[in-house]
Amino acid sequence: MRMILLDRVTKTYNSKGQALERINLHVEDKEFVVIVGPSGAGKSTLLKLLTREEKPTSGKIIVGGIDYERLRDKDVPFLRRKIGVVFQDFKLLSNRTVFENVAFALEIVGMGNKEIRHTVPKVLDIVGLKGKGESYPSELSGGERQRVAIARAIVRQPKILIADEPTGNLDPKHAWDVIRVLEKINRYGTTVLLTTHNKEIVDKLKRRVVTIKDGKIVEDKARAEYRV
Repeated sequence: MRMILLDRVTKTYNSKGQALERINLHVEDKEFVVIVGPSGAGKSTLLKLLTREEKPTSGKIIVGGIDYERLRDKDVPFLRRKIGVVFQDFKLLSNRTVFENVAFALEIVGMGNKEIRHTVPKVLDIVGLKGKGESYPSELSGGERQRVAIARAIVRQPKILIADEPTGNLDPKHAWDVIRVLEKINRYGTTVLLTTHNKEIVDKLKRRVVTIKDGKIVEDKARAEYRV
């Protein structure tokens, strides 16, 4: 089953010109795909199209069986529950504990306290943060904070996890801690899209690599070497 389908997708910004040009991309259910390319290549625009922060100028996007052409604005929040997103800069709430940061994602969709108390510890265990629920972000390492962000992104059991440069601010050890968590989540059945500039991670992961340059996909290889 195809989880993500982009068919001849073009995105043009009036002031900046063309960000993506006739992109074709198919991602299967439960696949792990690494997206690489230089800054300004169009990677961020691609992710914004998938989360419906932006709309394509032309072309077709279908994610999880949802045709974006037919997607009403009021249904966008429902779509975004299917897509977890992790950023380079964590975006954690500094005045809330680890548990509260993850629980917040469930509170905003109306989950009850009993179910939250049952669910959050399980997810913290998955990302290797068992026993850290009462800690605050300032008490954690960068790698631990990123794993809190991942826990928050997956706690609603999304079909897709987008990790946008999640290791960009981390040293090699903590970067690999994060990558192993992403692999674990993928083994549980979540489709993962990872953007990164880290050549070592790309080469060692040995996953499908999609290279974007100047708004176009210039290479799409299974277990490819990273060249930009």
